[in-house]
This record gives sequence, C-alpha cells and structure tokens, in this order.
Amino acid sequence: MAEAKELKIEKEEHELKPWEQHSRIISLPRFDYNAPSSLLHRSHSGFLITCTIKREKSATKEAISILHKYVRPYNTENSGSFHSSDASRDSKRRKICTNETDGRCSSGVEINGTAKDSGSELPKNECLSCAKTGTNIENDFDMSLVKLTRNGLLLLTFPSKNSLNIVNIVSNISQSFNTGNLKSPQWCHRIFPIQATCSLNEKELQATVSKLVLQFVDDKQNTLSRPVKFAVAYNRRGFEEKQKNPKDNSKDSGQLALLDRNKCFSIVAAAVKNVVLDSVVDLKSPELSVLIELLPISGLPNETLIVAVSVLPQNLVSTKPRLCIRALVSDTNVKNG
Repeated sequence: MAEAKELKIEKEEHELKPWEQHSRIISLPRFDYNAPSSLLHRSHSGFLITCTIKREKSATKEAISILHKYVRPYNTENSGSFHSSDASRDSKRRKICTNETDGRCSSGVEINGTAKDSGSELPKNECLSCAKTGTNIENDFDMSLVKLTRNGLLLLTFPSKNSLNIVNIVSNISQSFNTGNLKSPQWCHRIFPIQATCSLNEKELQATVSKLVLQFVDDKQNTLSRPVKFAVAYNRRGFEEKQKNPKDNSKDSGQLALLDRNKCFSIVAAAVKNVVLDSVVDLKSPELSVLIELLPISGLPNETLIVAVSVLPQNLVSTKPRLCIRALVSDTNVKNG
C-alpha cells in the first residue's frame, strides 16, 4: 500500500508544472494592504502583469518564479543562478517561516515587522521577505503584491527607493523567452515594466513623463534619430464608466477629466516636446513610446486614480493592432489584457 501511494504521488508530481510541483516552496504571497496608501504618497516601480482570467494564483506563482531569477541577479550583478549555499540558506528560512499564526512567524517575528523575539537568530527582514513573497527572496527582491479590482492582472511593486533598471529586466526576460532559454509561460502573457507611478493629474503626470523621457534621451544605450519619433499609449482598463457620470462639483473633477484619451494624450505629448524639442508623433515605428496604465487598485477612494508610467524603447513595444507592451511569447494564442 505504501509503495502504491508513493507511486501515485510521483505520478501526480510528474504531471504538474514546475511551479505547481513546488507550490509548498513558492507559496502565494499575501496582499500588502498598506500599498494603496504608499502609492498615494510616493512613486513606486514594479511590474504590471496580464494573465489568464481566473488563473491569477497560478500566474502569481509563475511570475514570482520568473522575476526571482532575473531581478536578484541583476541587482547583485551576478548573472548566474543561485548557488547551493543560497539554496541551503533559503531552505532553512522556509523551515523557520513556514508556520504562521495570526500574522507571526514561528520564530516570533511579526510579519509586519513591528516585533522580534529576542531569542530568534533570524534577522527580521529575512522573515519579512519570506512572508511577503513566499519564495524567500533576499531584501533586494522585497516586493509587495497589490490587490486589484480587475481579474487577469497582477501588480508587484518595489519600495519607493529602488535603483533597479526595470526596463532592462523585462527586456532580458523577453529575450530569454524568444531565444528558448526559458520555457514559454503558461499563465503570464505580458509584463509591463513600471518605472514610476503618480496620481492622475496634469501637474504630476507632466513631471513624471518629463523626468522619464529625459532619462531615456540621456541613456547612451538609446540611439535616436532626428527628429525623434515618439508615440503615446493610454490604457484605462474599464475605467470608462467613471467618465460617463463625472461629478461636476467634485474636487477631483480634474482627475476624471484626464480619463479622456485626447486630454491625456495632449498632456503627455506636450511633456515629451518640452524635453525633446525636435520630436514628432509616429505611431508606426516610434523610437520611444510613453505608456500610461491606469491601475485598478483596490482600497483607493473612488475619486482617486493612480497611473503607472514608462518610457520604452522600440524593441519592447508592439504597434499592431495597437501600441502596447510586447507579449512574452510572440505566437501566443491567448487573449491578452
């Protein structure tokens, strides 16, 4: 009987995908319910991921597995995978942080980081990283999973102070899929690199776009012709209903007005032209693309809108049938968000 049971378990594990086989190791992270307030007060970088609807949990595990491999080595300037010592250390952390009761790890460290058992040898931040991501990633991969109001989307954000080149990370991931170094993802469709976030108002949007465009132009990796060709994409993801019945007397009516595509396009285009005087709109082959993503964040006041902003090179965007971030796998047959 025991042998038959073991064979059944082995067969089930063989049929499961790698991230499903290791679900006990790559566990689902908890939502960071402080994220909405943090996003209101500070700009954050991170990743917005589109995925198969109703498979958000599987996509979260898959996304964490992918990002774990590419974010940490990039930050530590180590191109190799984890060393055996890293795996051993991570295994020990799993044993310490597996049992959680009422927001506490078994070591006595609270998940929110407000208390630490004096008898514990595990640093507070390491247990916090384990609780947040479930993959025991070091502090350089300390990300928050933000709860959203729409299906088919995942939002992972870094703390406000972060020097990682988010665009290069997504570029490396995309290249690995295209060259076959990584197996095609099953649940994740697109990874949008968020360079900055801001409130959807004219002043903040102009300042954020101007800053990112200036960084793009100053980056020696980007070779630009003259005049510089650019394009703007604005994804509202179902927020159109807010525009249908705007509150005329609302103090945030200016924000709701920016839900209009033409209004938002004109503000972003003006910001680009203020930085790059000899720039022209080119929707077919833009050298730089400004992508604005309205984030459907749960827990924000109804009148408050937060957008993700990125200025991307030509190799990361697709212009047909519309301007958007390129799919992780070019021949994907799934409908992307």
